Amino acid sequence: MQLELSEEERAFRDELREFFTTKVSEEIRDAVAAGGEPTKEHIVESMRTLNAAGLAVPRWPVEWGGQDWTELQFHIWHEEMERANVPTPLAFNAGMIGPVIAQFGTEEQKREFLPKTANIDIFWSQGFSEPDAGSDLAGLRTTAVRDGDHWVVNGQKTWTTLGQYGDWIFTLVRTDPEAKKQAGISMLLIDMRSEGLEVRPIQLIDGGHEVNEVWFDNVRVPADNLVGELNGGWTIAKFLLGNERVGVAPSGITKRVLARVKGLAEDRFADDPLLCARIATLENELLALELTAMRVAANSADGKPHPASSVLKLKGSELQQAVSELVLDLAGPGGLASGADDTSKLGEWERLAGPIYLNLRKASIYGGSNEVQRQIISRNILGL
Repeated sequence: MQLELSEEERAFRDELREFFTTKVSEEIRDAVAAGGEPTKEHIVESMRTLNAAGLAVPRWPVEWGGQDWTELQFHIWHEEMERANVPTPLAFNAGMIGPVIAQFGTEEQKREFLPKTANIDIFWSQGFSEPDAGSDLAGLRTTAVRDGDHWVVNGQKTWTTLGQYGDWIFTLVRTDPEAKKQAGISMLLIDMRSEGLEVRPIQLIDGGHEVNEVWFDNVRVPADNLVGELNGGWTIAKFLLGNERVGVAPSGITKRVLARVKGLAEDRFADDPLLCARIATLENELLALELTAMRVAANSADGKPHPASSVLKLKGSELQQAVSELVLDLAGPGGLASGADDTSKLGEWERLAGPIYLNLRKASIYGGSNEVQRQIISRNILGL
């Protein structure tokens, strides 16, 4: 069991740490450190900086920009990015459709899309969830009917994160309505500028515009934009969601936020032993999570996520939510001031406490809901 870094791994970590803190714009890192969501411009600039150094898509095949690293090195890369307040590469590009095209795409699709995806020349969106097909993804009803050299797509997707910025959308569609649910699904790559495609914003409880509905009204998609085999989309979806779960436990971000909380609450420690105990408990649980992540990384093989990645996702999301709740409690009434601007006497962290707390309710749903993770743990780890 490896719980300490070797000399070579420490040197690797230090090299990444220097890069992330000197080559990525300080303006971007300061914005992330303040607790806000990175803008589209920040995401693009940061990912292009990483891509120029070969650090944007290290999990891809080497011939398409990946790195021949160990799983522990991938873990260090991810941790050091979060530690340095660097926005992680856009997940839809780096962790989802990129690996899918590299694994299942034609050579033409690889040449056309992978370089642009790594450099975020294409800003991808994900078209999976539907109003009646979220956790039960196989129940999706968006259809694609073959018409000559095109597919004609009709239906609706929802909860499309950052879809307002999307150039293209990778979309699961039903191509065989007569087949068993999972057996009749395919994946299409769709230009979001296509006639008949409309993006509609969804207003969130925190007041932000992060997710959208995407409507398809007789959208014509070239037949060459089918990824993998016809009606083979369910296999691709499982591959993609397995990749999504890797690194979904943001222990580095959570540790960073908790360290900031300690600074904000330093004057309260002497008079509030319960606060001290609460912070100490969270620190211990984060340490246990970090050690588990190192163990999982060190014991993963063949590029496949270890079954215990579900433990990381489950506990990581719970701790992320717990720390956001602590920040909200410390903000007190100031946590209700989400609409206040920079002229307010309240600190920025107080004004962001409420929106961040509300936004992070999603953490126990995306990447596979925590209920689903418990089922995976019981079946694949505990053998129940």
